[in-house]
Formats: sequence, structure tokens, C-alpha cells
Amino acid sequence: MDAIVTGVNLLWVLVVTFLIFFMHAGFAMLEAGQVRAKNVANQLTKNLLTWSVGVLVFFLVGAAVSTIAGTLTSGGSPDIAGAFSSTFSPDGVNAWVSWLFGAVFAMTAATIVSGAVAGRAKLRTYVAYTIVLAAVIYPVVAGISWGSSGLLVDLGFHDFAGGMVVHGMGGVAGLVAAWVIGPRMNRFEADGTVNVIPGHSITFAVLGTLVLAFGWYGFNVGTAASVLEITDDGTLQLAAFATVGRVALTTTLAMAAGAVGAGLVSVLKTGKVDTLYVANGLLAGLVGITGITDATVWPGAIAVGLLAGAQLPVVFELVEKKLRIDDVCAVFPVHGSAGILGALAFPFVAVDTWQGGFDAAFLTDALVAQVVGVVVIVAWTAALTAVVFGAARSLGQARVSEDHEREGLDVSEHGVETYPEFGREGGIRTDGGVDLPETKPIADGGEDDGLELDSDAEIELVMSVIRPDRLSDVKTALAEIGAPSLTVTNVSGRGSQPAKTGQWRGEEYTVDLHQKVKVECVVADIPTADVVEAIADAAHTGEKGDGKVFVLPVADAYQVRTGKTGPDAV
Repeated sequence: MDAIVTGVNLLWVLVVTFLIFFMHAGFAMLEAGQVRAKNVANQLTKNLLTWSVGVLVFFLVGAAVSTIAGTLTSGGSPDIAGAFSSTFSPDGVNAWVSWLFGAVFAMTAATIVSGAVAGRAKLRTYVAYTIVLAAVIYPVVAGISWGSSGLLVDLGFHDFAGGMVVHGMGGVAGLVAAWVIGPRMNRFEADGTVNVIPGHSITFAVLGTLVLAFGWYGFNVGTAASVLEITDDGTLQLAAFATVGRVALTTTLAMAAGAVGAGLVSVLKTGKVDTLYVANGLLAGLVGITGITDATVWPGAIAVGLLAGAQLPVVFELVEKKLRIDDVCAVFPVHGSAGILGALAFPFVAVDTWQGGFDAAFLTDALVAQVVGVVVIVAWTAALTAVVFGAARSLGQARVSEDHEREGLDVSEHGVETYPEFGREGGIRTDGGVDLPETKPIADGGEDDGLELDSDAEIELVMSVIRPDRLSDVKTALAEIGAPSLTVTNVSGRGSQPAKTGQWRGEEYTVDLHQKVKVECVVADIPTADVVEAIADAAHTGEKGDGKVFVLPVADAYQVRTGKTGPDAV
């Protein structure tokens, strides 16, 4: 029976540990979607190194420091050698995996910081901070909050799965790091106005959100780490799983309420349901409930989720416009303030406050413990984060140079381009070609190749820029006049069509490049005027932005398959 209980409990711990590890895929996609295309590889690299470097450091140092901190802050005499020995020389099957269960929580806290300093932090500085966080900052917070003894444990601070210990700590660290390192170039104007810098992919951000939410069940439900236990009289019964139903329910309700709360405030602020706010609000709801999910009444879970989601747009605006801190991935509103809110809300929604009638004494005692816990964690995290990034800034190592930031960290820090097919021409080419010598540019953007263009050329290129929704009609019209061959390209540009406003996390910005379609048709045996007229008639709506048609002479043509030249090639 002992073997069965041990095996079931170990299997559960390992499964949820792997599930929590999978959250790194969600963080990678969420953060990559919220940065510019030129910084995607850098952000992904930081996510990879957070785990790789951080988990080694936590194994070698952090796990022991956590135990030592708990004993030391509770007035005991820590066994330093024993703390390290329990990790390096485990004395039982449980000890072999306990450090890993702690490590996935630690690495979650570490990776949160990367989103706040995206787009300008030096990789070496970020990795150095990850080492400090995994070795000292997080282990101390976990040790005094979750150990068998510790400052906050003895006080009665309640944090079931890391709403404050992991997420609140990570959010505070990210805010301080972003403040010390400074904003991205051109993020703020001297007069105080804010320039919106949209990320490159809402799709990535939302998909990353859903991956995180999936992994979060391992985070919360998985913290009920023991499934079964044997009582003193030999009876088999549920252990921490006695509360697993409440954990699953309150986690789900708060998650949903967080998305709704953020969406509602977004509507009130901008008149639109901002997609990114809804995604971030879903995560904020999860953060808010994480620390108290095991001991919260279900109406309280909805209330906490709604408040955590609703505060997100407000806090983000405060951080951005009042504090002028460039928190790229909104890590403080999502993780920091939501984690603080959840911790402080616990006494008001706790089962112990309401199950036997209103218990004012429990509420008061719990509130004191929660306030002290939040203050201690915030102060410790902020102080050490400021020291690390402050030292890096004083040494000129906190952020990349302006040229590198302008060029993008993918190229400057890693020598790669995330989307190379859209990259610059020149340099070493993978098609085996060679660089062409520089030529004198001419006014039309082409190259001066010495050709004299003949206005009576036998071959002409009809190039039109039209609305995307008119493409089908234009294709039909060209086919009807005997000109079915064409090339179509998705482009963007501006002309007489008025600019529009876009929205990124509730902030409006000007969109003056409109999506268009460029249609190119080379003609030789069909009257050019007929082609122009067919395109113009089919693309016409009578509104600004219908587009334009250009006619250009073509010096010559060559058909690759047959070798024909001139009009015959067309």
C-alpha cells in the first residue's frame, strides 16, 4: 500500500511538473507576439536561456538557499551542508523530484522579467539577473513563505500556488528592471506624450495566452501535490486532493472572470473590446486566484477574477503615462498588481471567513498576515532587482546601443533574422549568388542601366494598386478582354485615402499605410487602353482609396521555358 501511495503521488507530481514546464512555450509565444518582428529571436532566446541557465543555478544553489532562508528567518540555525546534501545526495525517491517541482515554479518567476525589458536589454545582463534570481531572490521568497518554517510561514501568510511568491514577485521584478533600464527609443516624447509601439503578432500573443492557461492547471491544481495518504490506523484516504475540486473550480471561474473584467474596462475606456486586454485579463484573473484558490468561496473567485482583470487596463495606463515606465509585455499589471490584489483579497473571500457565518477575527488576523507578506516580498524583490540592474547600468551594460536597438536585437545580439525572407538584400545570400556592384540610383527608384525607354514600346506593363476586395472583379474583367496573365502582390501604402486609428492594448495609434493589392499585367498583343479601362471599371467604388493605374514601357521580355523574346515571349 505504501508503494501504491508513493507511486501515485510521484506520478502526479511529475505530470504537473511537466505541465508547468510547458508554460514556457506559452510565455515564449505571448512575449514574442508583443515585441516587434526585429526582436522576436532575442525574446525567444531569453526564454530558452531562462530555463536552461536558471534551472542549473536553482539545482546547484537555489534549492538549498530556499531551505536555509526558511530556517534562518524563523530563528533557527540552518544546516547549510544538509541543505545542499538533500539536493545533491537525495535520500529517498521523493527527494529526487522535490527540487524539480520547486524549480519549475522558480523558472516561471524568472521568465516573467524578460517581457518587461524586451527590445533593449543586453542578453548578458538579463542572463546575469536570471542567475541572481534563481540563486537568491526567488529562493529566499519561497523559503520564507513555503518552507516548514520561515518568516511568513510563522506569520500565517497564505499563498497556495504562488500568486504572490511567483507571479507577484516576477511582476515587481519586471517593473523595477524596466524602470532602471529605461524605455525603448522613441517610446516617450519630451512633452510627456506616449508613442505606441505595437507588437508584431496578436495571433502569437493569444495562442501563447491559451497555452499558459492550459499549463496553469498544473500550476494551481498541481500544487495539491499529494493525492493519497495512509492514516495512522492504516486507512487510505485523499490527502491534498481533498481540496482539488475547489482548486479546479475557482481557477476556472477566476480565469474567465479576468478576461471579462478586462474586456469591460476596455470598452469603457476606448469603446472597443481590445483583444490584447482580454488575453492579458485572462492571465491576470489566473494570477489573482493562484495564491488563494484552495481556500476561496466560489463567488469570491469570480469577484477576484473580475477585479484582477479590471485593474489591468487602469494599472497599465498608470505605469505607462504616469510613471513613464516601458513595460513591454505588461508584466506588472498582469503578474505584479494582480498577484498583490489576490493576496490582499484573501481574507475577504476565504472559506474560513464565511463558512460558519462572518468571522471578523479571522479576517483581521489574515489581513495583517497578507499585508506583511506582500510588503516583505515586494521590498526584497525590488531592492535586489534594483541593485543588479543598477550595477549593470552604471557599468554601461544594462542595454544595447542605440544603433543596435534601432537595427533590432535579433541581428545585433544573435546575428539572425526571424523572418529572413523579408530581410534586407545584399551580404551573403543562400541562393549562391554574388553581390552586384553598386550603381547610381535614379529618381524612379530603379537603377541607371543605360537603357533608353521608348514610349512606343511594343511591350507595356500595366501596374495597378487597388482595394483587396476588388481583386476578384479585376481578375474577371482582365480575363474577359483576353489578358488572363497577371502577377498579384499584397502591399501597403498611402495616398488620398484618410488615415485610420489602430489600437494596441487600449492605446490608439495612427495607421496611414493601408492594405492594398498590386496587380501587374504585361501586354503586347492587346490594346493597353483596354487593359487600363478594364481594371479601372472593375476596381471603381467612387471612394477615396480606389487606387491608381500606371503604364510603363518594357524594354524587352524573355520566356524562360521556350527562349522566346520580345512580344512573342509575352
